[in-house]
Amino acid sequence: MSSRKALGLLLGFIGVVIFGATLPMTRIAVGHLDPWFVTFGRAALAGLVAVILLAAGRKTVPPRSEWPGYGLAALMLITGFPAFIALAMLTVPSVHGGIVLGILPLATAIASALITGERPSTGFWLAGVAGAALVLAFTLRQAGGLHLEIGDLFLLAAVAASAIGYTVSAVLTRSRPGWEVVSWMLALSLPVTLPAAWLTSPADLAIVPRQAWWAFIYLALFSQFIGFFFWNAGLAMGGIARVSQVQLLQTFVTLAVAALLIGEKVGPETLGFAAAVALVVLIGSRMRTR
Repeated sequence: MSSRKALGLLLGFIGVVIFGATLPMTRIAVGHLDPWFVTFGRAALAGLVAVILLAAGRKTVPPRSEWPGYGLAALMLITGFPAFIALAMLTVPSVHGGIVLGILPLATAIASALITGERPSTGFWLAGVAGAALVLAFTLRQAGGLHLEIGDLFLLAAVAASAIGYTVSAVLTRSRPGWEVVSWMLALSLPVTLPAAWLTSPADLAIVPRQAWWAFIYLALFSQFIGFFFWNAGLAMGGIARVSQVQLLQTFVTLAVAALLIGEKVGPETLGFAAAVALVVLIGSRMRTR
């Protein structure tokens, strides 16, 4: 393996570690902050940083023909996904969420097939069904019966929003680098996210514990922004097919961070489901399109 590809794998892994801590950090934040403030506030703070970066690099505004794509991607990734996981973390542990979100790579591939017209193989669709069945079995078992918790519905909505957002943003990266696409999504969202963050902000900032603010800052600067720099750079240097496999580790990063940082229990059953989901995603990702 060349040094460039090795560096690409390393950068991709750093991105996965950053993203893997998102659920535990969100659970810490929403324990003391309004979930809507966490959603809009993280986007607003990241958006302000994005504006500075875009201005420093003298980047041109995307053409109007691309604005609908930016709008849809921002709706899914800047507000939809963060809002759904923030609401989910009010009722389910981040360990639980990590298992459900483990199916995200397959969901993204399915969204890509539906939106871009790709024709995945039969084996891929079977892997998708198997992955969905595993996640459903896990959530039903955790719920203790044939019903889903409201947190599970929010997590599934987060998976759908993220899959659509990733697919649309991938189309946008055909005309400019991935980090620039993310930056413009954040910057163009500021007219919505800034006022919304102000309206949902705590009445007394001083009573919010320090750990909640640190978690909020992490979500804004790392999960919402910096993580994409490492991930996109890794994909570019190491190759999409190779580096994307590193994403299989994200669920395990979430489990580790949740256990070490906030003391959530990770039992053998949870690890078993995590490994099974990762295996199904790996098999699905290796199925060729027709």
